[in-house]
Amino acid sequence: MKTLLLTTILLASVTLLDTVNFDDLKTGSAPPGWTATKTGSGEAKWTIEKDETAPSPPNVLKQSGQATYPVCIKDDTSLKDGFVEVKFKPVSGKVDQAGGLIWRATDSDNYYIARANALENNVTIYHTIKGKRTEKKRANMKVASNQWHTLRVDFQGNHFTVTFDGKKAIEWDDDTFKEAGKVGVWTKADSVTLFDDFSYGAK
Repeated sequence: MKTLLLTTILLASVTLLDTVNFDDLKTGSAPPGWTATKTGSGEAKWTIEKDETAPSPPNVLKQSGQATYPVCIKDDTSLKDGFVEVKFKPVSGKVDQAGGLIWRATDSDNYYIARANALENNVTIYHTIKGKRTEKKRANMKVASNQWHTLRVDFQGNHFTVTFDGKKAIEWDDDTFKEAGKVGVWTKADSVTLFDDFSYGAK
């Protein structure tokens, strides 16, 4: 009875809005309903591709261009309090091998971001304001290249919790972006990164 009650409370507190696995989308193109773009300069390249290692095969979202910060934002989202989660695989990159999540985004230049980096073996949280990214807190954690990982952010009011592969990495408070915004995924520089099972929900 206690388990049933707890499950009911959890379901009532978090409403799963959607999970996107990209499997019904055309390969070789950017996903429809997403703004596939960048923060800063360069040329991001966001495409749907087949990948045998995908957590939910056959398709993934791949970033293979080079830009300051490639971002891909889901257009029909608007979350103030909730969560965003994704599975990602850092494949290659000499400057960076990163996978990240953004939330409360107003556009491609203003958002919160949490990312994991396989070259640095850490998880870091930032805010990006008018295209300028500022680090706020980091945690050293093993981030293996060419392996799938799970990154999640829970956000409630001004409190944010970042989880990496099921382990709490960072807690942080900030009041920069207080209103509802869009969610999406992020990479940096020459990171070739795969994404799958993008999910989000409101609280």
